[in-house]
Amino acid sequence: MTALFVLGLLGCLAIASYHRANWHTHLTVAAAVLVIGSFMGAFAMISWLIFLAIAIPLSVTSIRRQYIVEPIFKAFKKVTPSMSDTEKSAIDAGTTWWEADLFCGNPNWKKMHQYPVPRLTAEEQAFIDGPVEEVCAMLDDWEATHELTDLPQDVWQYLKDNKFFAMIIKKQYGGLEFSAFAQSCVLQKLTSKSTLLSSIVGVPNSLGPGELLQHYGTKEQKDHYLPGLAKGDEIPCFALTSPEAGSDASSIPDFGIVCKGEWNGEEVLGMRLTWNKRYITLAPVATVLGLAFKLRDPDGLLGDKEDLGITCALIPTNTPGVKIGRRHFPLNVPFQNGPTQGEEVFVPIDYIIGGAKMAGQGWRMLVECLSVGRAITLPSNSAGGIKALAIASGAYSRIRRQFRLPIGKMEGIEEPLAKLGGYAYSSDAAVSMSTGAVDLGEKPSVISAILKYHLTEQMRDSTKHAMDIHGGKGICLGPNNYLGRGYQGAPIAITVEGANILTRNMIIYGQGAIRCHPFVLSELEACNIEDKEAALAQFDKSLMGHIGFTISNFARTAWLALTGARFTKTPYDDETALFYRTATRYSASLALMSDICMAVFGGSLKRKERISARLGDLLSYLYLVSATLKRYNDEGRRKEDFALVQWSCQDHLYLCQRALADLINNMPFAPLRGFLKLVLFPWGRPIRKPTDELEQKVARLLQTPSETRDRLAHNIYVTNEPLNLIGRQEQTLKDILAVEPIFDKVCRAKGDKLPFFALDKVAEMGLELGAITSDEAEQLKAAEVGRLQVINVDDFDPADLLAGKAAHSVKKVKAA
Repeated sequence: MTALFVLGLLGCLAIASYHRANWHTHLTVAAAVLVIGSFMGAFAMISWLIFLAIAIPLSVTSIRRQYIVEPIFKAFKKVTPSMSDTEKSAIDAGTTWWEADLFCGNPNWKKMHQYPVPRLTAEEQAFIDGPVEEVCAMLDDWEATHELTDLPQDVWQYLKDNKFFAMIIKKQYGGLEFSAFAQSCVLQKLTSKSTLLSSIVGVPNSLGPGELLQHYGTKEQKDHYLPGLAKGDEIPCFALTSPEAGSDASSIPDFGIVCKGEWNGEEVLGMRLTWNKRYITLAPVATVLGLAFKLRDPDGLLGDKEDLGITCALIPTNTPGVKIGRRHFPLNVPFQNGPTQGEEVFVPIDYIIGGAKMAGQGWRMLVECLSVGRAITLPSNSAGGIKALAIASGAYSRIRRQFRLPIGKMEGIEEPLAKLGGYAYSSDAAVSMSTGAVDLGEKPSVISAILKYHLTEQMRDSTKHAMDIHGGKGICLGPNNYLGRGYQGAPIAITVEGANILTRNMIIYGQGAIRCHPFVLSELEACNIEDKEAALAQFDKSLMGHIGFTISNFARTAWLALTGARFTKTPYDDETALFYRTATRYSASLALMSDICMAVFGGSLKRKERISARLGDLLSYLYLVSATLKRYNDEGRRKEDFALVQWSCQDHLYLCQRALADLINNMPFAPLRGFLKLVLFPWGRPIRKPTDELEQKVARLLQTPSETRDRLAHNIYVTNEPLNLIGRQEQTLKDILAVEPIFDKVCRAKGDKLPFFALDKVAEMGLELGAITSDEAEQLKAAEVGRLQVINVDDFDPADLLAGKAAHSVKKVKAA
């Protein structure tokens, strides 16, 4: 009986923990079980003594703080690494949103589905249907990337005239003031035509002078610069990266000295700036240079602090001493990108963005704005590129034939096609959900890091899969190759705005653990409170909450793993229920493993980058699953789209499971590893990769025109016009599908299975046999013209491929 009551007590406490009951509820439950057990003769006095020995020290605040919390607090402060000002600014920047629900182990799926669906206004839709379509039709990407290594001047002017660089600028200054979602839709369509085009448009609408001015600029600065930026009279760039400070941008060596100097014939308070920057997009053609540097005030002209810290200023590029004009050549995607230098360039103090009062506030300004911009530009460009690759590869696979059948029916092609389809669906879902958060007023710093890393990586994988499908068609550059430049340029997105290795290994979980955990930030802040009693009180409250949180997550994780989360409530009891349940299970596992890793590694967790990366992967894949499920719901839960949802969720949950398993396998103690495997995977790993049958369904979706395929191609430039290779190919796909029954008629009349090429000759044969009409013959001939355009590759006169000007220029510089 005693054993039964002990088991009952543990079960009741586990249930209370599962439902996140507070400490007093746990005490009440335990006391009630003890009372009943004592009445039944199951518990003796020793049981009550044990209960009181635990309950009194933990319940009496003075005893708990003096004998339990204070020693722990002292030890905690010793092992907790100090946090620099730049790290504090990064942690403080932005807000938490849905990722915090995922991190805490009990996501509220109904809450997620209640987030409003982002919509375009009539004005935004008209811009996409008008100027965006028009500029896509204007651009010959081969001419721009191979012959001009720049956008043609008429395209540059069209972008300026139609305010493409002013999507983020408010209407009061002449800008478009588009939503984050609208900006994303514009960039997706531009990317589907040209990565050169989307890069040039994306940067001024991301982190840069326009964004910084609107948030922090003085009225005079806003009135002076923003109208010019809106009209395109001013071209902005922002210079942060230095040769010695790339990913570690906070360590920039560029500096400024506060001093007095002559400006327009008068002595004014100003700064003498020295910088050497590189990788700065639009720098070669910019008229206004945003500059980040470390400002010093040795003479105390601004106050009593000498090292003021990172500061941001706006400098007209015609200022004497400013050097721009030279260009980098990033992997044959020749957007305007280059270095800028200046040595002891004197400018007035009011060139600081926000004026002198914002001296030293530059890093905070940057990380706050980056949390928004990083959620829009690169993820949108990546999603647009993935969607274009999926649509183009699906059409090509249905048109191109080998061994007398479309290559898309070969299992070896179906596998990469399925990946393209799944990535296209989930990446678009993630961008839509995240830009919707921005439009709700969020500054999702953790989510923006998740999107930056995973969507640019998916884009890189997608270009590889598309190249594999296209074979020789993909590797021969020329006017008829829509893959080559994207394949070459994929590593650019991987590298910029925080290299992906840094983002995955340090930023996603490094920020996520502190920002999303309900107690860690409060515990860390307690270490910096000077008042001992106040610090101890805050740490006490946070620590007790943290302990209860960990116990609750252990109970939740163990139960969800043991039952396969079968009894977990889901917002919909249909084929998606398994995905909600599994995501809930792994959300609890993430919360538990976070606390275990913090306990095991302590302050050294900051340096355990691979452990942090796996924890970040857990959070990231859960977010991508969430976005996929939300999109499916937002679009009306259409059954015909479910194969895409199923592939995306299975793939991401499988990767989530693998990250969790790898995390367990890299715990430092064998007994701990064995215990965690037993708790987290009592029946083995439940999630399997998408099946061959499912991948075939997704591959067929990409090859067959349908409403599902149209939704996948939303905001992709598929207009059938001479300079749009993907649009022309879409028409050819429709033509080929239309003539296949006609082709079969000729084969039956001939009594032979003819190869599917030379359709113009097949047409003549069909007319001779009387098997088809003249209209059907014309259809075959038109389809053959389109088919040859799709499968043929470009060739050149050797003289047309002569290069060497860039190399010659480098040699001259070295010689000088």
